[in-house]
Amino acid sequence: MKWSYHIATIAGTEVRIHATFALLLGFVAWETSSAGGELSHVLQALLLVCAMFLCVLLHEFGHVTAACWYGIRTPDITLLPIGGVARLERMPRKPSEELVVALCGPLVNVIIAGVLALIFGLPTSLEDLMNDLSQLRQGAWTLMGWNVMMVAFNMVPAFPMDGGRVLRALLALFTGDYVKATRWAATLGQAIAVLVVVGMVFGGWFDRSPMLLLIAFFVFIAAGREAQMVAQEDHVRGLRVADGMMTEFHTLREDSTLRHAVDLLRASSQQDFPVLNDSGTVSGMLFRMELISSLADHGPAHRVRESMYASPLILEPDLPLNEGLSALQQSSMPTLPVVDPVTGIIVGMFTAENVHEVVLIRSALRRQMI
Repeated sequence: MKWSYHIATIAGTEVRIHATFALLLGFVAWETSSAGGELSHVLQALLLVCAMFLCVLLHEFGHVTAACWYGIRTPDITLLPIGGVARLERMPRKPSEELVVALCGPLVNVIIAGVLALIFGLPTSLEDLMNDLSQLRQGAWTLMGWNVMMVAFNMVPAFPMDGGRVLRALLALFTGDYVKATRWAATLGQAIAVLVVVGMVFGGWFDRSPMLLLIAFFVFIAAGREAQMVAQEDHVRGLRVADGMMTEFHTLREDSTLRHAVDLLRASSQQDFPVLNDSGTVSGMLFRMELISSLADHGPAHRVRESMYASPLILEPDLPLNEGLSALQQSSMPTLPVVDPVTGIIVGMFTAENVHEVVLIRSALRRQMI
């Protein structure tokens, strides 16, 4: 994720923190000092926020641990002001597995709240909460309440939050249709997000909950995106990378000039070019953005080998198309070369646009058959 920075690697999962997290800490410090708090109070408030987000991180590792049971890696977790995002390599397609993965996050918060209750006890009245019995106990009770709130909030059936994923898993278990279950859960999630925004606008508490507005926006966008992704995966099920690759394309040599690349760029709709070495195998990729940047910095006589992305990820034509698309998305590259594993010769170019065209064609054919 852009603007996120590495802070640790735990059990193979990179932990990252987004730059906007600094804005949250700054806001908390400003709010505390504006209310008349001394420096010690500001530091306590910041420490409490950090403890809260440690609970968020543990929540995400609950998901990570459950996913690991099913052989699913989690490359990274990113902490944002609105919560944490664990980027799983893939979501479990078995409803029972998704149910376990979705529930293990909130379960961690239940355990944290339970441990705090055992150590510090429970407040018996509102007066207990208001009285400054001890800073440690007050902080523990606040953290306990935060974890209870996280469980309640995450279990709202607004897909793709944990509650929405639990709903999808249950719908898929009962209907046997994963795509339909995703569509229903995503629609409900988007409806809840819209109702939240409407309530904020007409309920008179818009200015008091800007964070809730951001969460509603995230839920609406993410729900639609995942429903589209699952539908796309369903359309290309059973296909190979060879079925969705571009088979007519231009290549460059390592000693070609950028002028030659520009000529090819202008003469066709191709924007990214495989670069071949003297033996005719792929040694790199020259992407459009790098071409334009190098052209501005070095001029048209500059050699392609100096501007290419060396040793790119290479796909095989018999790889399932779903796996090829997942590899493309994780690589953050616009195009990947497809190479015959026997001859080592490039046979195609794989892009998200080509996959989208395959989806449109298969959708049209399915409608024709109905």
